[in-house]
Amino acid sequence: MQAKKRYFILLSAGSCLALLFYFGGLQFRASRSHSRREEHSGRNGLHHPSPDHFWPRFPDALRPFVPWDQLENEDSSVHVSPRQKREANSSIYKGKKCRMESCFDFTLCKKNGFKVYVYPQQKGEKIAESYQNILAAIEGSRFYTSDPSQACLFVLSLDTLDRDQLSPQYVHNLRSKVQSLHLWNNGRNHLIFNLYSGTWPDYTEDVGFDIGQAMLAKASISTENFRPNFDVSIPLFSKDHPRTGGERGFLKFNTIPPLRKYMLVFKGKRYLTGIGSDTRNALYHVHNGEDVVLLTTCKHGKDWQKHKDSRCDRDNTEYEKYDYREMLHNATFCLVPRGRRLGSFRFLEALQAACVPVMLSNGWELPFSEVINWNQAAVIGDERLLLQIPSTIRSIHQDKILALRQQTQFLWEAYFSSVEKIVLTTLEIIQDRIFKHISRNSLIWNKHPGGLFVLPQYSSYLGDFPYYYANLGLKPPSKFTAVIHAVTPLVSQSQPVLKLLVAAAKSQYCAQIIVLWNCDKPLPAKHRWPATSVPVIVIEGESKVMSSRFLPYDNIITDAVLSLDEDTVLSTTEVDFAFTVWQSFPERIVGYPARSHFWDNSKERWGYTSKWTNDYSMVLTGAALYHKYYHYLYTHYLPASLKNMVDQLANCEDILMNFLVSAVTKLPPIKVTQKKQYKETMMGQTSRASRWADPDHFAQRQSCMNTFASWFGYMPLIHSQMRLDPVLFKDQVSILRKKYRDIERL
Repeated sequence: MQAKKRYFILLSAGSCLALLFYFGGLQFRASRSHSRREEHSGRNGLHHPSPDHFWPRFPDALRPFVPWDQLENEDSSVHVSPRQKREANSSIYKGKKCRMESCFDFTLCKKNGFKVYVYPQQKGEKIAESYQNILAAIEGSRFYTSDPSQACLFVLSLDTLDRDQLSPQYVHNLRSKVQSLHLWNNGRNHLIFNLYSGTWPDYTEDVGFDIGQAMLAKASISTENFRPNFDVSIPLFSKDHPRTGGERGFLKFNTIPPLRKYMLVFKGKRYLTGIGSDTRNALYHVHNGEDVVLLTTCKHGKDWQKHKDSRCDRDNTEYEKYDYREMLHNATFCLVPRGRRLGSFRFLEALQAACVPVMLSNGWELPFSEVINWNQAAVIGDERLLLQIPSTIRSIHQDKILALRQQTQFLWEAYFSSVEKIVLTTLEIIQDRIFKHISRNSLIWNKHPGGLFVLPQYSSYLGDFPYYYANLGLKPPSKFTAVIHAVTPLVSQSQPVLKLLVAAAKSQYCAQIIVLWNCDKPLPAKHRWPATSVPVIVIEGESKVMSSRFLPYDNIITDAVLSLDEDTVLSTTEVDFAFTVWQSFPERIVGYPARSHFWDNSKERWGYTSKWTNDYSMVLTGAALYHKYYHYLYTHYLPASLKNMVDQLANCEDILMNFLVSAVTKLPPIKVTQKKQYKETMMGQTSRASRWADPDHFAQRQSCMNTFASWFGYMPLIHSQMRLDPVLFKDQVSILRKKYRDIERL
C-alpha cells in the first residue's frame, strides 16, 4: 500500500510539473514576441505604450453581434448532446425568445395594410374539416388577399391542427414540406394554427417540426412556453364547432338570485395513470352528490379494465345517473380541470351555458388572455387547493355571480361561438400589435359589442362610437345630418323630395342636409333647391349604386344620421320626435317604416313580410335615424359579395343595414309612432324609375334575406313589439298639453 501511495504522489507531481513547464513556455514565448515588437517600435521612433501593456489579454476576443436565433443554433449547440440537438430542432422552444420586434417584418404591412395570404392547397394533401373551416374563415374575411406580394401575414394550407402522432389526422413529413415552401423564409410573418401537440405519455407542446420564427395560434399552451405579444392562445374546440354564426348563449333571463340547482358540477374522463391524472383522480373528495356533483369515469380506452382501481366501478355507476346537458344548464359553476393537455372542451361548453368556469389547470395560458380579462368571467383556481374550491365559490356574492354569468355570455357570443370568430379574433389581435397607435384598449375587448365590431381605424376616441356614452359620461349628440337619397330627376317644384327637404330643415335638431344624387340626369341648378336655414350639400354619386348611400362621407359632420328616401313623407314634428327617441338609444336604428321576418316551414327558408302588425324586426332606412359609425362598418366590415348583390339588384340595402346593426347590438330596432297612411309607394305610382314599381322587388327581398343569413351564419334579426309614442299620445286631454300634437293630426 505504501508503495502505491508513493507512486501516485510521484505521478501527480510529475503531471503538475509538466503543466507548469507547458504554460510557462507559452507565456515565455508570448513575452519574447512582445519584447521584439517593443524593440521594433523603438527603432522606428514610436514610444507610445501598447494597450497590451495596461490591459490583460483574454484567450477569447469578443464575438461580433449576431441575431440571437443564429447564436443559439450555431454556437450554443457545441456543448449540447446529439439528443438535445434533435429535440431542439423539432421543438417549438427553439424560437422561445421571439417577439414581434425581433421575428416579424413590419415593413410588409406598411404598404397594403394587414392582409393575409393562404397558401394554395397542394394536391394529395389531406385537410381536416376543422382546418378547412379555419382557412375558409380567413378567405372570407376582409383581411384576405390572393396576392402574396401584398400580404403581411401568411398561413399554411398544410394541416397543422393535430400534431399527435397517434392521430389519424396527423400529417407526416411536415418538416420537409414546410421547408420546401418558397415563401417560408424561416417562418417569418407566418401564423401556424394548432389544437393538439405531443402524444402519449407526456403530451409535450412540440408540434413536430421547426416553426422557425413563425407565430403560434395554439390551444392548451402553457405560460412557460407562451411567447407574450407573439403567440396567441386559442380555445380547444371540437370538430363539430360551427364554422360561422353559432348558437347564442343559454342565458335567457337574468334571474335573481342567480343560483341554480347545482352549485358546482363536472362530468368527464378520469385518467388512472400518466399526465393529467392527479386532479381528476382527487375530485371524489369534493363530490357530495347534492349541490356539488363531480363525476368521473375510467371507462374509456381499450385497456381501461387492466388499469382500473378500486373506485372505478363505483364511479362508473354514479357517472351514468346524471345527464350532462341537464347538469350544465342547471349549475352555477362548472369545474374545468385539465385533461391530458391543459385545455379542455369543458371550457367552451361552460361559457355557452352561462355556467361560470372554475379553472383548475395550473400553467394554462387562457384563450386570448392578451386582450380578455378572465377575472370578469371565470374563477381561476389552483390544482393544489382543490379542497378549498367549494368554500371559495360559496363565498362569492350573488351580484358578482350575476356579473360573471353575463360576461360569459358576452365573451361566448363575441369571440368563441364559431370557428370564424376565433380566427378573426386571432387576426385582430395580431393587427393591433402591428398598428399599436390605433389598437383597441381593454374596455373595447371586454365590453359589448366587443373588439370584432369596433374598428379602431374609424377613430381612436371611444366617444366617437355609439356604445360608450354612459362609460365616458357623455350625452348623446344634439344634432343630426339628414341624408336624402335621390334617384329620380327633379322636374317639378312640387315633388315630394323638395317637401321632405324643407320639413327636415325646419327641425330644431337638424345641422345640415346632404342630398346624394344617384340619378342618371345631371345635377339640378342651385336655384332649383328651396332656401333653408341649414346648409344643403348636394353630392353626386360616382358609381350611382345603392350601397353608396351608406358610404362614410366626410361631409357628415354629426354622429347622428337621418336617412331618407326621396319619396318619404314626414313632417317636422315626426322628425323631431324620432330624434329625441334616438338620443336614448344611440346604438340602434330608430325610425318609422317597420318590416318583419319569419321562418317559412313549407319552403324551409326565411320569409319577408310588410304586413302591418304589432310585431317587427326591421326599421327601413327610408325614414330612420342611426349612428354614422354604421356607414363605416357597412363599407369596411361587410364583404364585397353582399354589397355587390345589393348594387346589382338595386335593392335590399336597408335590409342589409338592419342585419348588420342587429348583429352588432344583439338588439332589435325601435319603431316610433307614425301615421298609418305612410305611403312608401307614392313615387311607384308615377315614376318608372322607382324601385317600388318593380314587380320583382318583393321576391328579391326574400332572396336577399336568405343570402344575408347564410353569410352571417345565423339570423341576427330580433323581433320586437315595442313602439314608442309621445307622452299623452291619443290620451283624452287637451291637444294643447301635448308636445308633439301635430303627430295626432296626421
